[in-house]
Order: sequence, then structure tokens, then C-alpha cells
Amino acid sequence: MQQEQNNQLNIEITEEIAEGTYANLAIITHSHAEFVVDFVNVMPGVPKSKVKSRIILTPMHAKRFMKAMIDNIEKYEQVNGDIQDLEQIEIPMNFGGPTAQA
Repeated sequence: MQQEQNNQLNIEITEEIAEGTYANLAIITHSHAEFVVDFVNVMPGVPKSKVKSRIILTPMHAKRFMKAMIDNIEKYEQVNGDIQDLEQIEIPMNFGGPTAQA
């Protein structure tokens, strides 16, 4: 029993972080050492948007995150049906750096 308690991770979250930040676009770039994911809220008719959050991951953690997202999407679709990608927005992805994919 003591062994199990030592392996638990206690994660805390502030109220501000718990509220979350809405994003409808993710811009992903990478180098040999890291993946950078910028979350943006793009509003129709507004030509300029700001990055709301940036997450930097090691390649190993980026791959683990991808697998966790795939697993969660599959579980969601089992309960709620297929997620339809109804919106194909053409947004220029070259913000002065390498072309990113979202």
C-alpha cells in the first residue's frame, strides 16, 4: 500500500487555468529538439489573431500526446459518433517560419 501512495502524482490547477482558453486553430512547428504548439482563436472577418497559449514538448512527449489524443478521440466517437470535419478554412500558415500544419 505504501508503494502505491509513493507512485501517485498530485497535480494542482489554479482557478484561472481551470477556466481554460478557447482555441480553434493549432499551429505546430518543430526543430530537432522540440515541438511547439501554438493555440489561436481565429475570429471570422478579423484579419489578425493572437496566440493564446504555447506548449513546448520534447519529441517523445509530443508522440505520447498524439497517441493520447487519438485514444481519446476514438473513445469520444464510440459514444457520440464520428466527428465531422465540416469546415475547411484556408488560413495562411507561413508566419515567417517553416510551413506548419494544424
